[in-house]
Amino acid sequence: MSEQPAIVPAIVYPDSDGMPIADNTRQFRAIVTIQGNLDAIFRERDDVFVAGDLLWYPVEGRPDIRRAPDVMVVFGRPKGDRGSYRQWEENGIAPQVVFEVISPGDTLTELAAKLEFYDIYGVEEYYLYDPEHGDMSGWQRIDGRLRVINELDGWVSLRLGITFKRTDRGMQLYWPDGRPFLSFVELQTQAEEERRRAEQERQRAEEERQRAEQERQRAEEERQWAERLAVRLRALGIDPDAEQE
Repeated sequence: MSEQPAIVPAIVYPDSDGMPIADNTRQFRAIVTIQGNLDAIFRERDDVFVAGDLLWYPVEGRPDIRRAPDVMVVFGRPKGDRGSYRQWEENGIAPQVVFEVISPGDTLTELAAKLEFYDIYGVEEYYLYDPEHGDMSGWQRIDGRLRVINELDGWVSLRLGITFKRTDRGMQLYWPDGRPFLSFVELQTQAEEERRRAEQERQRAEEERQRAEQERQRAEEERQWAERLAVRLRALGIDPDAEQE
């Protein structure tokens, strides 16, 4: 009897690692704010993919080698939905920028393992944010390795063009045009305040228009009264113009 070829089971790359996106509201808000602002910054570029909590598989055939960065930015890849980021299906392009937001349950060993992973698999810029204390650390790839950025205050990301500034509320990120990163609630509050100011300006302009109209009407009434008076004076044989002289 001829031997049947062995059936090689298909390799499964799960779309979930079973871990929660965040351990608390502060961490979740930070992740969503960073991801949302970066996605908005590059909204008009079709070749920039921004994702949050997406599993990244850098090596084909090794589903055990994976990470789910809180936020990652990939230049040179199209936008679109993905269950996971399988690098060999993405022209071999690794995420160039990664953000991780610390949770209370993170251990130093876990944080070190993340840094090692991103160092090995080609991340160019790595940022680690602590929302509890508002602190942030950064690493930049130099000579093939991720090297710590000694002073992040005033730092401008080479890839993203965003600026990092230390404030009394902790590290704040700013768009390339100088606008701060804001949460959805902060954006809504800002938009409502701008609408309120615009409505106040509209009301002031309308009041000015009404005052100007009232002044015009008064001037017109005074002109008409002066004309009627002149007619009466002439009827009495009085020249109003001569009298004025």
